[in-house]
Amino acid sequence: MSDFINHAVTVFLGFFAIMNPIANTAIFAGLVAERNRPEQIKIAIKSLFVAFLVIVAFAALGKAIFHLFGITMPALRIAGGILVFLIGYHMLQGSNSKMHDSESADEDDDIAISPLAVPLLAGPGTIATAMNFAASKGMTEVGLTIAMFAVLCLITFVCFMFSARIVAVLGKGGLSIATRLMGLILAVIGIQMLLEGISGFVHFINL
Repeated sequence: MSDFINHAVTVFLGFFAIMNPIANTAIFAGLVAERNRPEQIKIAIKSLFVAFLVIVAFAALGKAIFHLFGITMPALRIAGGILVFLIGYHMLQGSNSKMHDSESADEDDDIAISPLAVPLLAGPGTIATAMNFAASKGMTEVGLTIAMFAVLCLITFVCFMFSARIVAVLGKGGLSIATRLMGLILAVIGIQMLLEGISGFVHFINL
């Protein structure tokens, strides 16, 4: 039971770090600053719902995607590890990865879909992380991955609802510190995924 709880915590922290709700809350606050409260709630719900559907799809269909494209778990872990590490590295430098860039969004676009749902909430790193956690041990892992992401979506929704207050309390300095801490966690998770991928590859070629 303790192993299950430990793994659940690991999955949650992995998603938490790569989604970075604190930084995304600041972005959300900037994007919806001129919208009224009902519109802000609608945008928050829609963006999180779309992000959740994207992660559910990749978590549930991970093995099918592997078979379709001939992808192995070591390959996913190596690629995902590099991807997650690069995002963490950029965050450690005090800047967002281009995968988390919202400046290119057109004001006429549906911001709930882009940039909020994709790529801010369900970007390449989040998808790779979901597939990595869900694809190795069957339906239990898939259910756990989806459940942890759902919990994080609820936490993110609360943050979005109080985005103006959170940004005011933390200030630029607090947001910078939070972003760098999340970057450090992501970099470590990325290296761990990379090492597991290399270990799996070595084991595979020695069979």
